[in-house]
Amino acid sequence: MFGIFLLVLTAAISAAIGAITALLAPVEPQIISRVFDATGFSYISSNPSGYRLSRPVNILIMGVDIVPKAVVNSPKIFDGRSDTILLLRLDPRDKSISLLSVPRDTKVKIPRVALSKIGEANARGGVALATRLVSKMLNNITIDRYVRVSTDAFREFVDLLGPVEIFVPRPMSYTDKSQKLRINLAQGWQTLNGEQAEKFARFRNDGLGDIGRIGRQQALIQAMRNRLASPSVLVRLPQIIRLMQKYVDTNLNFEEILTLANFGLQLDRDNFKMVMLPGRSSSKEGDLRSYWIVDDDARDRIMTQYFKQGWADFAQGRSGGTGESVLPTQLKIAVQNASNNPETAKTVAEFLKKKGFDNVLVVKDLQDKQRQSQIIVQQGDLEGANSLQKVFGDGKIEAASIGEIDSDLTIRVGEDWVKRFN
Repeated sequence: MFGIFLLVLTAAISAAIGAITALLAPVEPQIISRVFDATGFSYISSNPSGYRLSRPVNILIMGVDIVPKAVVNSPKIFDGRSDTILLLRLDPRDKSISLLSVPRDTKVKIPRVALSKIGEANARGGVALATRLVSKMLNNITIDRYVRVSTDAFREFVDLLGPVEIFVPRPMSYTDKSQKLRINLAQGWQTLNGEQAEKFARFRNDGLGDIGRIGRQQALIQAMRNRLASPSVLVRLPQIIRLMQKYVDTNLNFEEILTLANFGLQLDRDNFKMVMLPGRSSSKEGDLRSYWIVDDDARDRIMTQYFKQGWADFAQGRSGGTGESVLPTQLKIAVQNASNNPETAKTVAEFLKKKGFDNVLVVKDLQDKQRQSQIIVQQGDLEGANSLQKVFGDGKIEAASIGEIDSDLTIRVGEDWVKRFN
């Protein structure tokens, strides 16, 4: 039964970070009967929970900023801007979960407001407006459920479960008086309590703004998944339930929770994929409002590969260019050393260039050394990552936006490649 909270709070964790998480609630009341078997779920006596997911479900998860003067346990705490926005897809057909991070500064048109940022939608029109705009932005994808989480949830949740280990990639120092936020974290491996973990996730003062923050949120999701897997968490289930009741806005009923719990228990670790909505900052074009402008072609590819929109045509090569992967040799590939031999990254880059990859750059070493090399799917191109993996013959594919920001794919060279390339 705890599996649901593992699943729900896993997503929530990444987000509850600056404010987000948990799970589900129908855009229309009648949707429930279309999501689960028969009356809303199916009973399978051989399953631990007795329920199973019958078709893919898309869930909008929003972390809501602090609302001044709003009292805890009041519905008003969910009326703020969406500091974090995720679209979560649970697919029983291949037992996978895909998570799309939507930058809060993404440019949208809000009725009676004209141009604005998607993070404003919840504050201006509630969950209905936010759901409608996110769906439209993502090729009118059906959103079956929503969840809104107050900022305070994440901090208390980490303190409840115990500290989380995370690698802080750079010194973090920042103060935001409006949000009562003061950040001061040293570089390197750190054991963070709830307040520190929240600060790690909310930090934006690195020149990358919300885009860099999304990468840190996804790294924190991975760390929290490891923490949640501990059997010791089970004894804290009553406190976790009370925490959700206090800070989570959702109309997910108990049967649906059991259904998702059973699905989460069957999930393989490698079937959890994360990606960020690709685009560019308008500030590079002199726009001081700093909108995130969606890359339509890259978005279409992600909606195909992660959310299976138009998948049949894509698989047969009939997507007409909008959903197809860029040829691997055209991809922008960042090579980052994560071994004890900094020369290996340069050697790997030269190897790629000899193989016909023209857009390859070596970036600053990762201070956290790794035993296994990774191919990080920074911009969501899974097909490109698979093609690149074939060039090397190995390397673990990591579907997450935790690599070099401007790359299509980031290769982190671990100790396993040192002998091979030197």
